[in-house]
Amino acid sequence: MNIIMKKAQIEESIKNIVYNILRTNNNLDDTVLIGIRTGGAFLASRIKRYIKKLTNKELPLGILDITLYRDDWTKIAPAPIVRKTEIYFPVDNKTVILIDDVLYTGRTVRASIDAILDYGRPKKIKLAILIDRGKSSRELPICADYIGKLIETSREETINVYFEEQGNEDMVTVERIQIGQE
Repeated sequence: MNIIMKKAQIEESIKNIVYNILRTNNNLDDTVLIGIRTGGAFLASRIKRYIKKLTNKELPLGILDITLYRDDWTKIAPAPIVRKTEIYFPVDNKTVILIDDVLYTGRTVRASIDAILDYGRPKKIKLAILIDRGKSSRELPICADYIGKLIETSREETINVYFEEQGNEDMVTVERIQIGQE
């Protein structure tokens, strides 16, 4: 296991994401945040707090479970665990900032967009990612609008993001995939 980011670096990356969100969105009145469960939800909550601290605006925050929207859900587990989606605000004509911890193949983002569109038709969907594994790993033509850090990795590696909210120390690691593990 190779630690590539610790708490201070994660916080700095989150601040940079927030500054870029504020710089590129002149009017936050029509902006909502949606975090992809699990890591994206924790990240979205932190982004919301920084935006509130800097602008005194309280943006709506939703949490999205995409389990049944994935094109590989039958490969994940025989009986995947479906958790609750918590979007209690309209997304119609809103700028949705979709938030996740890692962007790899693009399949999670594709599934998330499908799920959001079941709630309405946003004006825009923008993507905020803590770690982007690079375009060479992408299977779908998806790219992030806001990136904390770009880390090119091979298919034999995995990036794990650990958050205090899960009872861990904040850190990002790169680990080799063990044989038989995906």
